[in-house]
Amino acid sequence: MSWGEEGHAERYRSRVLTERARLSGELADLTGRQAAVLADLARFNLDTDFGRRHGFGSVRTLKDLQAAVPVQDYAAHAPYIERMVAGERGVLTADRPVVYFTSSGSTGTHKKIPVTPRFMKSVFFPFYYAAWAPLIGAFPELTGRADAVLNLKHDPLSAPPSTADGRPHVGASQVDFGTAFGEPLAAELGTAAPWAALPVDVAPDDHLEKSYLRLRLAVQSDVRGLIGINPAMFAALPYQLGQWWPRIVKEIHDGTLGGVPYGPPDAVLAARLESLDEVGPARVWPRMRALFGWTTGVASLYLPALRRTFGTDVVALPAPVASSEGPVAVPLDRHPTAGSIVASACVYEFADADEDLGPGTETLLPQDLEAGRDYHVVFSHVGGFYRYAVGDVVRVVDRVGGVPRLMYAGRAGRSDAVGERLREAQVVRAVREALTGAGVELRNVSCRVEKTATGAAEPTPRRGDGSVPDGPAHEGSSRDALSHYVFAVAPETAWSPEATARFTVLLDAGLGRESPGYAKARRDARLGRPGVRLLHPDSFLREWQERVADGVRPTQVKDRLFRPDENQWRRLTAASDALRGEGT
Repeated sequence: MSWGEEGHAERYRSRVLTERARLSGELADLTGRQAAVLADLARFNLDTDFGRRHGFGSVRTLKDLQAAVPVQDYAAHAPYIERMVAGERGVLTADRPVVYFTSSGSTGTHKKIPVTPRFMKSVFFPFYYAAWAPLIGAFPELTGRADAVLNLKHDPLSAPPSTADGRPHVGASQVDFGTAFGEPLAAELGTAAPWAALPVDVAPDDHLEKSYLRLRLAVQSDVRGLIGINPAMFAALPYQLGQWWPRIVKEIHDGTLGGVPYGPPDAVLAARLESLDEVGPARVWPRMRALFGWTTGVASLYLPALRRTFGTDVVALPAPVASSEGPVAVPLDRHPTAGSIVASACVYEFADADEDLGPGTETLLPQDLEAGRDYHVVFSHVGGFYRYAVGDVVRVVDRVGGVPRLMYAGRAGRSDAVGERLREAQVVRAVREALTGAGVELRNVSCRVEKTATGAAEPTPRRGDGSVPDGPAHEGSSRDALSHYVFAVAPETAWSPEATARFTVLLDAGLGRESPGYAKARRDARLGRPGVRLLHPDSFLREWQERVADGVRPTQVKDRLFRPDENQWRRLTAASDALRGEGT
């Protein structure tokens, strides 16, 4: 059963809408559903090593679980997981993992997320199906043809890497849910397109060539929707089209794919494509309707301008707030950023995002959350994660029927050079406010802390060539060595010196409003005002492309707001310098 088979679209639509209705109905008794999830996970995993060590037989309430298990991160779970990988059974879960999802940890190492049949049935599939309801509800034509959707994250492997116990260790988008879990309906939109399983040989780790081959094929289809989840993949697509356009047009003309004969030559289409006045998604696929991926965090700063390159009427719909370890919230309607808690998936706890999260942190229940506040996420579920600190921060957008609706706000890590304790969410909000106030747009942004040389003026806004705009707003004051933030900005269009100066002033003020620690560090002269370095507009895209060329899967090359690592920063600025040197 797959896309293109008679009746598949109707069966898929029915399943998606049924799961959405079920999850929506569960919100009427959030407290009861949470209690049921807790009872189930304690009962099901009672006789596991973790369950025995932590007294699951005595766990009746959330307070019991909190008394038995501290708040813990992946590092605390890792020793148990490694025993599972070695083949030991009954460690974290009563059932055996079928696969291990891979996910990049904060150290850059790849996590091993155990994925069991019970986890998939109780936790994963309900929210996974429901997540597509806003998309196919608004744009039913996306289910009508196998090639109507370009799914950028779909990347099947014929010989996936495996763990010591012989289980596949892959990304969620690389798992065949039909074969692994008996759920053929779970195949996503776009996974039966001509480019889904590439018809020519290509090295498994040559992700850049695979991206090219899929674009080359998709150019010949009437693509109506784009699935990326990671929004950096959306941002890369127009850039890739521009980079590869001559090769794409030539291969269509010659009837080749990756230099290999494929289909009849099409000189007419090649001539039409070559005559386009502008190479971009809106010209290539004029009937594009929707993008489906994360719409918050850093992406919220560049999506407004990026969306226009796909078409003035194209809608960006949000993917679920979720990690490889489990779901948090799923959009059940057309809200542009937020979703509802998945009441029957996990036991959810939250903590104030301004506080440091530790083993003994006192947590809040979903009903305790306040609109307009940021929170750490902690969850427990039957798949073997207990009081797990996900590492993400969510923001409460509003409440529907008394239940908070959440959006992803950023990673939980901080930038803290002199006590400013800045979080990603705070910086994103300050940057957004400054962009609006200065009347400018960007393609991406990163920042890091640098030192102002002793006796030098405070950092000032600079043009891309390093020169300083004239005017009193740019006069620095002599100070001792100060830490200050430097923001590397890829502008959507050229910023004037006046706009750059205004952006910098508004950014400084916004950071102070968002973070009391930042405001105090500025008042105490421990932190200088921020500097702005305007990069080449394509700098982040060039750097993204280079990382993919190095062998990193595109789904894992994500936006980086904080770049404390000197090598990462230099790689970004070097990309800008190279582009300027090429005169592009």
